[in-house]
Amino acid sequence: MNMRKVTSLTALTSFVLLMVTSVILYIVPSGRVAYWAGYRLWSLSKEDWGAVHINLGFLLLISILLHVYYNWTPMISYMKDKSKKMKVFTPDFNVSLVVTLIVFFGTLAGLPPMSSIIHLGEAITDKANLVYGEPPYGHAELSPFRDFTDKVKVDLEESLAALAQAGISVKSPESTMKEIADSSGTTPQRIFDIIKPNQELTSGAEMPEEAPGGMGNRTVLQICKMYQLDLKSVLAGLSEEGIVVEETQTMKAIASVNSIDPHAVYKAIYTLQK
Repeated sequence: MNMRKVTSLTALTSFVLLMVTSVILYIVPSGRVAYWAGYRLWSLSKEDWGAVHINLGFLLLISILLHVYYNWTPMISYMKDKSKKMKVFTPDFNVSLVVTLIVFFGTLAGLPPMSSIIHLGEAITDKANLVYGEPPYGHAELSPFRDFTDKVKVDLEESLAALAQAGISVKSPESTMKEIADSSGTTPQRIFDIIKPNQELTSGAEMPEEAPGGMGNRTVLQICKMYQLDLKSVLAGLSEEGIVVEETQTMKAIASVNSIDPHAVYKAIYTLQK
């Protein structure tokens, strides 16, 4: 067995598989939606794909380090000039370093084409979120059943009875939505459908105190239409609170411009409508 060949082939296969998992994690729904709806791809959850991605990354790192060790001599030759003298900053190395730094700092600065790649991923994720459905609030699957029913304003005893009728056993109201779903072979989303069917956010719905999942990607205009709020009053009220805002900006964009948390923007709108 040739360790140099094994190392090189391991680096290659782990790299290919790492790219596959990267693409998958690039297109899957956001965590709150994936865990809520029980999202799976090829029988693996988003959490499974994330774990595989991390370990493949470690395998690639180890194999690359071994690859450098076994190929140290040719690697060193890449850093020598025409007179065979050692020179780290050769023209080839400089080009590779500049390209890497452009991608690194360009991503942080939000410059294209790096920003375009990020925005495309966000658009794909947002579309997937709509397909699979948002939870009533972020990571609702982790809430104890008692707390969940209180937050979505449904009766606890009636909810337990409805689930029992549907063949879903709840050991304790303190069990989380995820624990109940896992033990019954279903999803938190399905449990919510049973205890509170047909409760999608629609125009005229009452604005909840806690921001529902995905609200950060909604604009002020969309939120006002959703909850039948007066747009001019909301904009004026936010302005009085010192929050600079435009009706077509998303909660995330407003938060970024004003250096605050998106939940603070939502909370301000909720307070105004109250």
